[in-house]
Amino acid sequence: MNKIVAKEFFSENVVRLEIEAPRIAKARRAGHFVIVKNGVDGERIPLTIAGSDPKKGTIDLVVQRVGVSSRKLTELNVGDEITDLVGPLGKATHVEKVGTVLACGGGVGVAPLLPIIEAFKLAGNRVITVLAARNKDLIILEEQVRKYSDEVVVMTDDGSYGNKGLVTEGMEMIINREKVDLSVVIGPAIMMKFASMTTKKHNIPTMASLNTIMVDGTGMCGACRVTVGGKVKFVCVDGPEFDAHQVDFDEMLLRLSGYKGIEKEAELNYLSKNCNAK
Repeated sequence: MNKIVAKEFFSENVVRLEIEAPRIAKARRAGHFVIVKNGVDGERIPLTIAGSDPKKGTIDLVVQRVGVSSRKLTELNVGDEITDLVGPLGKATHVEKVGTVLACGGGVGVAPLLPIIEAFKLAGNRVITVLAARNKDLIILEEQVRKYSDEVVVMTDDGSYGNKGLVTEGMEMIINREKVDLSVVIGPAIMMKFASMTTKKHNIPTMASLNTIMVDGTGMCGACRVTVGGKVKFVCVDGPEFDAHQVDFDEMLLRLSGYKGIEKEAELNYLSKNCNAK
C-alpha cells in the first residue's frame, strides 16, 4: 500500500495528496497518470501526476470532489494508505524546443498542466501561462506555475482576481500580441473545446490532455474511447494527449454526461448515510 505523507486543501473541494510511490516517482514523466483505488471494493480513478520527488519517493495528486469515490479519497488523512496505485500510465508529453508555448489551464486542469509547463520551460521555450477559474478561490498552484513561466495571465469569470473573463479571452490577448508556436490546453472538456477553437482559427498547433471516463487504464475496457481525426482512440494508451483540433469534443461531452444522474444519486445517498451516522 502507498502511504499519504502530506495533505493540503487548495479549496473546500480540491485537495493535494503527497503519496509514497518511489518507483512511480522515479519513472514518471510529464503527462503520465496513475489509477487509484481506495478500499478493496473502491472505484478505480485516473489522476494525472501533478509532480514528484524522486529523492523522497513521492508523487503529488490533486483530487477534486465530484462524486463518492473522489470524496472518499479526499477524506483520507496523513498516515492513511491508498489501497491500490498503478502507474505511470499513458504516453508522456512530447517535449521539444519550439519557441513560444501558450499553456492554458482551467480549474484543477492546472495540476496536470504544471509538469508540462516545467518540461517545456526546461527545454528552452518561452512559456506563457493562462490560468482560469470561476473565482479567485479556485485558482490553484499559481506560485508553482510562475516558477516555470515567463508570464502568467489570470482570468476569473467574476473578476475577483486577475482579469475578468474566460480563458479564451486571455488566450486571444496573448495571440494578438505575439507569435505563439504551440498551445497546450487542459481543463474541463467544454473549456478545451472552445480553447482549441480559438487556436484553430489562428492556425496554432494545439495539444489537449483528455479527461474521459476510464476504468482499467490499460486499453482493455474501451470506456475511455474518443474520436480523434475520425478514428477511435483510447485515451489511456493512445493519450492522454491528442491534437486538440482533431478531437470530437461534442462526442466526448456526451459520453462524459452519461453517468451524471447515477453519480449524483450515489453522492446524495453517501452524504445522507454519513450525516445520519454522525
